[in-house]
Amino acid sequence: MLQGQKKAANPLMVVIAYIIIYVVWGSTFFFIEKALHSFPPFILGSFRFVTASAILMTYCAIKGYKLFNKRSVQEAAIVGFLLLFVDMAGVIWAEQYVSGGVAAIIAAAAAIWFILLDKPKWKENFSSISTVLGVALGFCGVVMLFAEQIMSTNDNTDGTLKVIALSILVLGSIAWTVGSLISKYFKKTEKQEKEDLHVMVKTAWQMVTAGILFNITALFTGEYTTFTLSSVAPVDWFNLAYLITFGSILAFSSYIWLLQVRPAMEVSTYAYVNPIIALILSHFFTSHVVTSLQIFGLAVILFSVLLMNWKAYRAKLSARSKSRKVLQLENKLDTNPITESELVH
Repeated sequence: MLQGQKKAANPLMVVIAYIIIYVVWGSTFFFIEKALHSFPPFILGSFRFVTASAILMTYCAIKGYKLFNKRSVQEAAIVGFLLLFVDMAGVIWAEQYVSGGVAAIIAAAAAIWFILLDKPKWKENFSSISTVLGVALGFCGVVMLFAEQIMSTNDNTDGTLKVIALSILVLGSIAWTVGSLISKYFKKTEKQEKEDLHVMVKTAWQMVTAGILFNITALFTGEYTTFTLSSVAPVDWFNLAYLITFGSILAFSSYIWLLQVRPAMEVSTYAYVNPIIALILSHFFTSHVVTSLQIFGLAVILFSVLLMNWKAYRAKLSARSKSRKVLQLENKLDTNPITESELVH
């Protein structure tokens, strides 16, 4: 097998997994917005991640995975705090004031922060004109969304809340980036690598961390004093169940599996599709109006993400082309062996 080539997988399963991460992850912004009709934001996060972590940890125990390693749990807690608590708390809280479609567009702009905060790759990233242009264009797209939200309301208070919500979404995506980079550059010895927990177990610990922190925050903000289970509409129990099973378990499991069988750059294309799904759902199934400026802002941000990854895409295509030529040459040599006299000449 050529270096970097992913192991073969059932093509139908690959297609199904892609549909899940494209559609389900894009739809979670919509289901969060709907569930907020009955659940306060931090209680919603608490119920979602406590339940999802319990289900995932039980699954890992049944599979016989090792469930505890102090160093791995500490790493998972740090990553879980930044990715699943800070970022998701920002998304859930912000969707009280902006639509799920707008939240998804801001999330798509996270590529900007990966370029700006990945210090070891600064030299490589900023030597590429397409990457620099992509970052600048991405910022323009985000500013465009801020302007659109300000112009869409005549109420100063409402406008201020929308700007605060957008700012929190941006800060949340920065936290997601920092957590991802910490996970990426977390150094381990060979012994620690062998003792490390399975990725699904670490994900469960990340969810445990988020669930506990959401619960503590809900207690401190007084959400439990006014919340009653009887006040939750039946449809919102369904919305919560969807976020737990499809958003937090099924989609993430599909994502992890795809990374094992398909190139990471190909899998990352979900970032282009998720905000489109979110905008479509927001337009047809909520009272929010999807404006032409939002659509244009989305197009600008997605094009900026393409530019930021253009150098990597070209490198990947070049590597694939070289691999294909090597395979063709090997096949040619197998069918038409070169004789000793041909080698001499």
